[in-house]
Amino acid sequence: MQPKEILLMLTDQWADWEAAYATASLNAFFGYSVKTIAADKEPKVSMGGLQANIDYTISEYSNLANVAMLILPGGANWQEAAHNEIASFVKKVLGFQIPVAAICGATIFLGRHGLLDNVKHTGDELELFQEHDDYRGQVNYLQAQVVLDGGIITANETAAVEFAHAIFGVLKVDSAEELDGWREHFKSGAVRV
Repeated sequence: MQPKEILLMLTDQWADWEAAYATASLNAFFGYSVKTIAADKEPKVSMGGLQANIDYTISEYSNLANVAMLILPGGANWQEAAHNEIASFVKKVLGFQIPVAAICGATIFLGRHGLLDNVKHTGDELELFQEHDDYRGQVNYLQAQVVLDGGIITANETAAVEFAHAIFGVLKVDSAEELDGWREHFKSGAVRV
């Protein structure tokens, strides 16, 4: 049986560290297949200079039956372009009741496209959302590390561990007790002085 896919949506200047805890564990330990997806097939270079090849383009990806989750890491490019084609794809994914996880600048992208208007959410700062006239979700903004509501996980830029923990919880990859232990280990460190 083919493993369920986790789609990692990439743009140029994607923040390579923000989804790394989640994608590495999901791919290596929890039986998912992490695949990259983007608006085009051009390799995407991360903020750390890592070049990622693209497995799928959003225009060619039509069978959502095998998708467990769509993850949008942050990065510099979410503020620089509208990414309307990516917004349409995210709406399609949500329409299939597939969870979407966004962190840092990707949360602002979701907000700009109306995807956070009716769900509780977080991000780096409310003021960053409010810089965009098309953002209408102010009443649902929470100052938090991570928020899960309506099938959407949002996180601020400092919450890579909590982001992964929320993703693991939604996918039910382990017991709540085990997942809480994982989070504590990576938040506090293996050696406590």
